[in-house]
Amino acid sequence: MATFTVGSYLLHRLAQIGIKHIFGVAGDYNMEFLDAIVNHDGIELISTCNELNASYAADGYGRINGVGALVTTFGVGELSAINGVAGAYAEHVPVVAITGSVATKIQSSGSLVHHTLGTGDFSMFARMYEKVTVTQAYLTTENATTEIDRVLGICLLKKLPVYISIPMDVAKHEVAVPSDSFIPPVFESDRAALAQTIDVCVAMLEKATQPVILADIGVARYHLHEQLRELLTATGYPYATMNMGKGLLEETHPQFIGIYNGAASEEYVKKRIEQSDCVLSIGVLMTDFNTGKFSAKLDPERTIEVHGQYVKVKSALYNNVAMADVLSGLCQRLQHRDAQTLNFFSATANLNAGFTTPFAADSSAPITQRRFWHRFAHFLQEDDIIVAETGTCLFGAAIVPLPKGATFIGQVLWGSIGYSVGALLGCAIANSQRRSILLVGDGSFQMTAQELSTILRYHLKPIIFLINNDGYTIERDIHGERMPYNDIQPWNYHQLVEVFAGNGWGMKVSTESQLETALQKAEQNHDQLAFIEVVMDKMDSPEILLKMLQQ
Repeated sequence: MATFTVGSYLLHRLAQIGIKHIFGVAGDYNMEFLDAIVNHDGIELISTCNELNASYAADGYGRINGVGALVTTFGVGELSAINGVAGAYAEHVPVVAITGSVATKIQSSGSLVHHTLGTGDFSMFARMYEKVTVTQAYLTTENATTEIDRVLGICLLKKLPVYISIPMDVAKHEVAVPSDSFIPPVFESDRAALAQTIDVCVAMLEKATQPVILADIGVARYHLHEQLRELLTATGYPYATMNMGKGLLEETHPQFIGIYNGAASEEYVKKRIEQSDCVLSIGVLMTDFNTGKFSAKLDPERTIEVHGQYVKVKSALYNNVAMADVLSGLCQRLQHRDAQTLNFFSATANLNAGFTTPFAADSSAPITQRRFWHRFAHFLQEDDIIVAETGTCLFGAAIVPLPKGATFIGQVLWGSIGYSVGALLGCAIANSQRRSILLVGDGSFQMTAQELSTILRYHLKPIIFLINNDGYTIERDIHGERMPYNDIQPWNYHQLVEVFAGNGWGMKVSTESQLETALQKAEQNHDQLAFIEVVMDKMDSPEILLKMLQQ
């Protein structure tokens, strides 16, 4: 019987679930597994500058690809990455976190080896991961293949990170080649519960005169974008998203009315959602930055909540029903209504008129938040991937209408500063045929700037907009406008492409005409990375951010 190693088996299964790249950093406890990656035809190792950025990259990759993976070494490496894995857990991104650990013989002997706390306890770091992963596997020569299959299935089913510890000696242990393909488990609705749920939802929606759909992150994690589109076509209902669900569909869709963010919403969106006599809420996560600091007013008595595996209607809970099945059932049962009957205004026709009007650059005018986002709206193209750092970038970009096929990525809940740079790497690797755009502030960029080197190393060509507003502007808005802890050391950011010796160019712009020149160069040079440093006043903030902070 043909054999290969546990490491090869894990890679074989990862390839079968769609992973073509693994992010990570070499360490002496994971090198046997790294050898297996290098020798694997279908998976490429993407070596990052540090493990934290590898976890951010795996998160970004997972959002585009459906699942991501990273590999670290025991102790020092896995703890460096744990923050990024926690972010994936908070935001429901399937990520496989693999740790190359100490050989089993050394673990059983309790030897005081490097990368440990010197206590002889080799399970401590794995126990830390139990808090930020949905399940864990500690591979042995006896359980390796069954445990690998188990945790990968749960990762895909639950849309959450999992943890795999693979000791050095176990990684090279020989096992039988699997004769079957990996078939991920699928959550199946209880048919009786589903029928009852559909009946209750249809009765409530058909009775409503002003129904509206509010879609969010759950639609993205379960990859139900087209099912959402079908529901809109079937019903004619207007729909909005929340910040975490931005860009589920093109925001030029005639039924899209805007983004709902509680009291920070456009007034029309706020009224249309909060005064609706039935809100069909799909995959919504009620976080602070998703609800205008909890200022959202959704009456439970007028809301249907559809989640991954359950539905809540008023105070009644219907378990064991899959979101996909619920959307399909509603498509088949709900009556279509026309826009005139439902009486709503689309975002394109009404709310975003300021973004759709032509932009004329004022040659000497300094760049402001308002004007930058107006111009940025015209810069976007279909199928773009936009990665926005939590801060002024995220809130500024939140109201920019997205074209067809565009994907918007922001870490709205976890909000780890610097996330976006690593996430950009993961997104660009996941689909290098799409144009990737990064929006990052100077303070956040300083956290993870070294991954620009990795982006250049792998010949990626994103367009990077660094907003240089001299420090932590969002923090100044929250507290401490003139406090030193919101200040940073200024860098010559646009010169970093030259410092990292990569294929790209950098430009620093402070006026509208300079910005226009940089944008034209970016559009004309698709074969190079573009780094555009945009200078703004330190206290210039997007209106939506200031409005939310006032709540």
